[in-house]
Amino acid sequence: DKWYKDNLVALFSKEDVVDKSLDREIESNDGDYIMQKIRDDYLSDSTVTVFLIGAHSSENEGHDLMGRDKNYFIKRELQASLYDRKGNSRSGILGVVLPEMYNLVYKGEFKCNNCSGIHNQVDINDSTVIREFSANYYVEPHNKCAWGEDDRYCVLVKWCDFVNNPTEYIEKAFKKRTSEVAKRVRIKGLRD
Repeated sequence: DKWYKDNLVALFSKEDVVDKSLDREIESNDGDYIMQKIRDDYLSDSTVTVFLIGAHSSENEGHDLMGRDKNYFIKRELQASLYDRKGNSRSGILGVVLPEMYNLVYKGEFKCNNCSGIHNQVDINDSTVIREFSANYYVEPHNKCAWGEDDRYCVLVKWCDFVNNPTEYIEKAFKKRTSEVAKRVRIKGLRD
């Protein structure tokens, strides 16, 4: 997905956006240390994290030949972005679905058996995204048939829509930081 990342950086160079991407592997096996380095060195002053959702950005991506989780650093970046403490405010999360994933994520409309309404089916799960994203796109607890915009912390958009108006979607993710749903953000596996 490097082509998309490079295009994203070029697109943002025209906007009031600073690239805070993790530019190197952090040499450590200590997950807490890695998360702290990401927060301190990359994300402490960021407000929105853009997560490119491509064919290799899921929870189920698997492990490399050394037995390491292939998406370990993506998971840690999302966890660090969701972390909200003094000196490290939570970032909004903007998921940008790349064209190769459109049909796997966006499944069209269906008629609900509970309310008889028409809802959009969006497959955000361990096969399409990192768990921190899915847990905060479909925020629990939830007691309605479908998740509305106020029930989601993460913002989701297709690449084609995003590049036509990046400011709209970045602003949407930025505003989520102070919304009611921000109180229900979950970070998987994070020790307090």
